[in-house]
Amino acid sequence: MLYEIILLAQLQQKRKEIIMKNNIIPAIWFDHNAKEAFEFYSQTFPETEIEKADDIVVEGSIRGLKFIGINGGPLFKPNSAISFMHVFETKEELTAVWEKLSQKGKIMMPLDSYPFSELYAWVEDQYGVSWQLYLGKLADVNQQKIIPTLMFCEKQQGRCKEALAFYGELFPDFESQGVLEYPEGEFKGQVMHAQFKANGYTLAAMDSGYPQDFSFTEGVSLTISCKDQEEIDYYWNKITEKGQESQCGWCKDQFGLSWQVVPKQISEILSNYPQANRALMGMKKIEIDKLINA
Repeated sequence: MLYEIILLAQLQQKRKEIIMKNNIIPAIWFDHNAKEAFEFYSQTFPETEIEKADDIVVEGSIRGLKFIGINGGPLFKPNSAISFMHVFETKEELTAVWEKLSQKGKIMMPLDSYPFSELYAWVEDQYGVSWQLYLGKLADVNQQKIIPTLMFCEKQQGRCKEALAFYGELFPDFESQGVLEYPEGEFKGQVMHAQFKANGYTLAAMDSGYPQDFSFTEGVSLTISCKDQEEIDYYWNKITEKGQESQCGWCKDQFGLSWQVVPKQISEILSNYPQANRALMGMKKIEIDKLINA
């Protein structure tokens, strides 16, 4: 009995070690104008940096949060099923960002005072990327200034709790930081707002409070950067067990949310091994050895 307890503890620790060192990075699909968009963000948000830009991807950070921009063409578009909630501690900074994002954008909720925040707005910018601007305290969101927020709507309406349970199993380094339910009305008992940490990364989730005509698409995906093939296998198998495989490391979970499961050294592999790009196009789950030895 003691041996079994020790073995289970070792297996659990190993499982945590596999996963805790990952990074989750939002990836946004653009119609061949990712660099233009990131240059706009660098003029809109303080602390924005473009680290790499080519014809395929742009890599950078906004307010300390890593982002990837994909020059994918018109096939997919971002929408408000995944928005980025930016927490501000001053009205002046929030208002300045609002003025820039709302130009040529689509206002979802106007800049105003609401029961949940003294100053708040929801806007899709000119590139279709959805932002929630919230006056609050960074201490409440683990000092992470931008929080990717998942909204379960259309066919996924009412599945937020189920998704939170799944992500709790997917990420052993998972911490629920509160779930608030709708107290009445059509969506009573569904999730009004939830916050959680996965691999030390703060995210939020909710069921929509209104009927919507959109849901998750490849327009915004979440990239899991893995240190080795063991991590890739773990995430890929868990996500696709009830989800859906796609090409080049892309997959969807059972809620339609798109993930990219990739080795953290993917850029170096594709740069240093000329045949790796062709090999990648023929893969679903990424096999590091096959990329290198193609």
